[in-house]
Amino acid sequence: MEGISHRTLPVNGINMHIAEKGEGPVVILIHGFPELWYSWRHQILSLAARGYHAVAPDLRGYGDSEAPPSTASYSILHIVGDIVALIDAVSEDQVFVVGHDWGAIVAWWLCVLRPDKVKALVNLSVPYNPRNPKLKTVDGIRAIFGEDHYICRFQEQGAIEAEFEQIGTATLFKKVLTYRTPAAWIIPKEIGFANSIEAPAGLPSWLTEEDIDYFASKFEKSGFTGGLNYYRCMNLSWELTAPWTGVQVKVPTKFIIGDLDLTYHTPGAQDYIHKGVFKKLVPLLEDVVVMEGVGHFINQEKPHEISDLIYDFIQKF
Repeated sequence: MEGISHRTLPVNGINMHIAEKGEGPVVILIHGFPELWYSWRHQILSLAARGYHAVAPDLRGYGDSEAPPSTASYSILHIVGDIVALIDAVSEDQVFVVGHDWGAIVAWWLCVLRPDKVKALVNLSVPYNPRNPKLKTVDGIRAIFGEDHYICRFQEQGAIEAEFEQIGTATLFKKVLTYRTPAAWIIPKEIGFANSIEAPAGLPSWLTEEDIDYFASKFEKSGFTGGLNYYRCMNLSWELTAPWTGVQVKVPTKFIIGDLDLTYHTPGAQDYIHKGVFKKLVPLLEDVVVMEGVGHFINQEKPHEISDLIYDFIQKF
């Protein structure tokens, strides 16, 4: 992709693949599930052209980065540790951080645990969810949505991997990346993943067959277990982060979400985002942008708008 270079760095005991382009202040771009550095392809080019050094890793367990075999190696402390080591490897100064989906969760916790590393934060799709000291994360999801919620379905080792394999990797990506139902993702066991989401009749203008082929080729090689282990470690991460219960995110922040994003339609989410609680927990939250008619994979669906919104914020620092 137009001069994007690739290398592998030793970070936190694993080998991490990164894609990068440009010179100047460093911007770390953290992807979600089921994604790769490639999800940031448009932002890498845009930020590099505007005088920044854009760095997008394949997270632990994804793509060309190493995938430790133990499920317990995917706690939020492991993932944040990887990003801290990456920051130290590519920059002598504080960096800008941009996260989406699971990458946003990692970025929030990076700012909780190591705010000294982050100059400013732009997070997409997933707002800061403070730790509930009375209820483990997956238990809370199960209590609200039941056993068929996708996060609950992802807990069983091997089960969802087998369903994904039956669907075929390319078809899976077409289903997931084009998902635009503004409601919780429910996968009843008796119906299965294959029948819970329809494949699109055709790809939207922002997604090409070449894009699908790139994602599919990497996941056919790596499998999905690494990414699924993030979900399988959610209760472990809840246990490990007990000392940070109630901690605010004290980094200058911009938050962007699509109004068709399933996360925006989680019960209570819109009141939380817009009626003061989010701002109380992230006191340096400077802006919330809700993009109309946009789904979950916002950085790919609206690449130029997201690139502009990122630049408009970070150029102030």
